[in-house]
Amino acid sequence: MFSLRKEAPYDVLIIGGGQAGVPLAHQLAKRGSRTALAERKHLGGSCVNFGCTPTKAVIASAQVAHLARRGYEFGLTIPTVQVNLAAVLERARGILTQSRIALREGFAGAENPALLYGHARFTGRKGRLFCLQVGERQVTARQVVVNTGARTAIPTINGLDKVDFLHAGNWLDRPELPEHLAIVGGGFIGLEMGQFYRRMGSRVTIVVEAGQIAEQEDPDVADALQQFLESEDVVFRLNATVTRVRPQNGGVTLTLKKRGRSSLLRASHLFVATGRWPNTDDLGLETVGVKMSKDGIIHADRRLATHVRGIWVAGDIRGGPMFTHTSWDDYRVLLSQLTGDRTRTTDRIVPYAVYTDPQLGRVGLTETQARRLGPHIKIGRFEMSKNGKAREIGEPGGFIKVIADTRTKRLLGAAVLAPEGAEIVHLYVALMNAKVAYTTIRDAVHIHPTLSEATQSAVASLT
Repeated sequence: MFSLRKEAPYDVLIIGGGQAGVPLAHQLAKRGSRTALAERKHLGGSCVNFGCTPTKAVIASAQVAHLARRGYEFGLTIPTVQVNLAAVLERARGILTQSRIALREGFAGAENPALLYGHARFTGRKGRLFCLQVGERQVTARQVVVNTGARTAIPTINGLDKVDFLHAGNWLDRPELPEHLAIVGGGFIGLEMGQFYRRMGSRVTIVVEAGQIAEQEDPDVADALQQFLESEDVVFRLNATVTRVRPQNGGVTLTLKKRGRSSLLRASHLFVATGRWPNTDDLGLETVGVKMSKDGIIHADRRLATHVRGIWVAGDIRGGPMFTHTSWDDYRVLLSQLTGDRTRTTDRIVPYAVYTDPQLGRVGLTETQARRLGPHIKIGRFEMSKNGKAREIGEPGGFIKVIADTRTKRLLGAAVLAPEGAEIVHLYVALMNAKVAYTTIRDAVHIHPTLSEATQSAVASLT
């Protein structure tokens, strides 16, 4: 039975306890709004529960195993490296559980913000109030923020529904080490998980429909990253489309089509990494007139407002970059719009990273994009093999590429394919946000030996 108890309307109801929803709930309550956060299962969103937190934890374990196998390069004798995948996954689960507990404790004993567990969906309107069902409770709110995240996009492949495949949402619960893992998709998730399972001891084949991995990157960056993975015996099938999947002999067989010719790929396990799909299909949005695109994205403006006054969006469902850090910044945009001076918007510089080894840190335009702007574009490049610290730690691979406007001396973009590339790229992020000339880095004094001083060397090559 549904609760018949009438409750006072909330000023703001937030649907989804991800990286935008949780801090927004606390800050709105602190500023005097009667606020509730509705969460279907676990606080923390995809980042904490199966994305950033556990994947980076297992990647760290894989890095230790990889370094141990290379001990001889450092003058060390390490006879064997034994991988216990179940223990690796358990370590990751322990870290994410700590995060879940900390988030939950933040709401303990609090009436404002209130934490409501249960699936939330709109049921209509009552005057200026939005009516929603949260689990077995009926609630109303003056304004609603939808922050429901995304899930693995399942491609339409003949026979896929007959196969028990891995994906971003369930891999953490699969302690069996695949003998041969076939991965469909050459984006961030496919590349990171491919290297992880290879370092755990699986054979790995990554099937990519496009002509290069990491399709949004410049060809030289993508090619170099592919070569790093191939040096660890990760196999790639480029320009290949999976037309059929079927279980066979305890494993799985993929039918691939390339340039009109078919071939078979047999593996013990399958991992689907073909993108993300917004969780907007069971929210009752039609009852309040909220429109979506055909791919499930809720239409919103640069203030994260929908065309329905009083309904806002945040995170993966709003379109644009699907990153934890953009979701967290969405919280700041919404706080500005709901209780601040309304000046903060989604007009922002969004960096990102691919957590392979070496890491790829990226910000701004690619060379391909920048070349379309005209002849005033200049490219600087520095090989990490020339960086002293990279050689000293035994990681001399990769390079840094910077893209600049010679008229303004401003940096337009950068790609850092290097050890700790996700950390190093922040020097360029800060430079671009400060809107100062790239000569600021060039003329500074950097510590030696560091990986970061390579950022100066790359900029120096512009002149």
